[in-house]
Order: sequence, then structure tokens, then C-alpha cells
Amino acid sequence: MDRIEAVQAPVFASGRAVFRTVTPVVMKSSGRDEAGERVGRQAWCLPGEPEWDVYVQGNLRRKAETLGLDPDVTLEGVGWVGPKRSFAVAGAGGAGGKKPGACVEVSVSGAPETLSAIASWGVGQANSAGMGWIGG
Repeated sequence: MDRIEAVQAPVFASGRAVFRTVTPVVMKSSGRDEAGERVGRQAWCLPGEPEWDVYVQGNLRRKAETLGLDPDVTLEGVGWVGPKRSFAVAGAGGAGGKKPGACVEVSVSGAPETLSAIASWGVGQANSAGMGWIGG
């Protein structure tokens, strides 16, 4: 590597953003039915499936709290969902595996600083493993 160049996060002065991921997004579901009864173990939850919107919004709020930013982030809608595909990730102790996911475009609202941080961090779980990265 000869050079590293910092890229500034976009500014969302209006408090609204549309993010489109370049890698698949994945969340884990609760494994519960509509009555709250456990019907199975936690499973991967893809965009468009029940619980996905709720879990993504919670994930975005936790990211903001982790960074000490305003956690009042709202998932306004999902505009596009790409095809489901698997993404190879590294696991603990070098054991690898695949996680299912789908690229997605989401509309969100919140504090401009929070939206800038999300643009850098990503949408969904396993961002450090390459899931849910947002394109420029």
C-alpha cells in the first residue's frame, strides 16, 4: 500500500437520507410468532420478511447510541430489495461460513450527524464482516 486517503462521510443537512447497500444486509429474527410464542430458533431475516424493518431500525438506533449520537433514527421505508445471495464471512478461530442477505435501499430520517455515521458504518448486522456496506 502506497497511500491512504480519508473519505469524508456525506452530510445530510435535511435530516433525511436514502442508503443503497453494495453488499447484502442481514438481520436475525426473534424466532417468535405474532403472539410472541417461540416457534423456532433465531433465523436469518431478509429485507421484506416479517420483523426485518423493526430489527433494522433498532440496529440503527444502537449504532447511534454506541457512538454517543442522537439515537432518534427512523426507518421510513424500503425502496428496493436485490436478489437473495450468500456472502462468505470469516468466523471465530478462522472458521468461515456464509450468511444470506440481500442488498437493499432504505430511506431513513434522523439527526444529520447520526445519518453521516450510519453512512460510514453500514446497515444491518455483521458490518465488520462486510455485510450491509453503503455505496457512495
